[in-house]
Amino acid sequence: MKLSALSLLSVASVATASLHGAETMEYLMSLKQQSRDRARAQGLFNLNRYPDQGYKKCTNGTAGEYSCGNVDLLSFLSHQALGSSTREGNDVWGWTSAEGREFGIVGQTDGVAFVEILEDGSLAYIGRLGSQTDPSTWRDIKVIGDHAYIGSEAVGHGLQIFDLNKLTTTSSLKPTVFSTTEDLTAWYDGFGSSHNIVAHEETNTIFAVGTSRSLSCAGGLWMVDVSDPANPFSPGCASEDGYVHDAQCVIYKGPDEAYIGQEICFNYNEDTLTIVDITDRENPIQISKTPYVGASYTHQGWLVDENDHSYLLLDDELDEMDGTGEAANGHTTTYIFDIKDLSAPVHSGTYQSPVRSIDHNQYVVAGLSYQSNYGSGLRVVDVSSVFEDPTAAGFKQVGFFDVHPEDDEIGGEVEFVGSWSVYPYFKSGHILLNSIERGIYSLKYTGPAAEYY
Repeated sequence: MKLSALSLLSVASVATASLHGAETMEYLMSLKQQSRDRARAQGLFNLNRYPDQGYKKCTNGTAGEYSCGNVDLLSFLSHQALGSSTREGNDVWGWTSAEGREFGIVGQTDGVAFVEILEDGSLAYIGRLGSQTDPSTWRDIKVIGDHAYIGSEAVGHGLQIFDLNKLTTTSSLKPTVFSTTEDLTAWYDGFGSSHNIVAHEETNTIFAVGTSRSLSCAGGLWMVDVSDPANPFSPGCASEDGYVHDAQCVIYKGPDEAYIGQEICFNYNEDTLTIVDITDRENPIQISKTPYVGASYTHQGWLVDENDHSYLLLDDELDEMDGTGEAANGHTTTYIFDIKDLSAPVHSGTYQSPVRSIDHNQYVVAGLSYQSNYGSGLRVVDVSSVFEDPTAAGFKQVGFFDVHPEDDEIGGEVEFVGSWSVYPYFKSGHILLNSIERGIYSLKYTGPAAEYY
């Protein structure tokens, strides 16, 4: 891996901060493992616990056993039905073939399962790809073009590169178990474990984040050029602020004129929002590093509008549990940042969910933020008013589907259970939500469009 002198100096300069971050990350991961152990002891991953389900319309606030609002259940398949021996879920992503067929890549501790989403939203299990090494609670997936890129916290896992066109010839009558040696387009082993995988389609770049802090990249943005998926290589690394937990990278569209057309990454770096210009892969430039009141573990976030990069949403994974800032009441808290000046972002407001829960991953489509909030499941929030009022006073929940009914009677709880992630990008409107304990849900939002979009 090629590193500039600046990058090497950066690794040294972040050593102390990285050590502190490592302690926080170990604490967070231990909390999740304790939660997972409790769930196992309660039998939440037992065989035959969750029957597969078909269509259930959200009526009078429920869809079968699930509480809901403006979101219908189209289909559900358990992790057991998806061929997992551990029956524990994590990330999810999607892919649409050239013919318009929709497929889901469902993360599990022992690999990924592939499902096809049929025209009516029903799910068909068609195959799986096992973990490259050992099972792990953490697995992350992204897609560029026709290839899936899969990383994991499992030791030595590296980056699996899988051609999704293989799915178009599979059948639910006999799901295919793909080989981790013969069926991969390539396996990139420049790093071993990673926490998340970030994709930038416009530049054909995968970023592995949360790799080992002891490696040359110090857990930062480990860049992998996948212009040729069969021959991935790393053109550089952004390590000045050390460990990156998650990120979003874009070709910047303003309003900060100094960076229009540059490749900018918005990094969620454990205790700050850190913005980096990576246009020159060998010499990335850190533009700003912004802390905020209430920070406990800066986890993930997303730009509000793909064509106007003025605002972003940020979620903190430990503020509800640690009781920091406004999140002390346990209600899921989303932080709004005004980033019109990339060198000086401003925390302009916060939004809180009506129920208690921990936030995890969110993605914004057409003014609606699709939030996967652990025990409270999918929460759809109209965030389009941010351009009128950046305090978030106009934000409002317009839909939800709760996949963890066990805590509904107490208004939710601050615990690492329920949904892990959501994929809301299919043109059909089908939404995939992956539950840790149960399995994969195919959902459909039926509420209003964003008010100001």
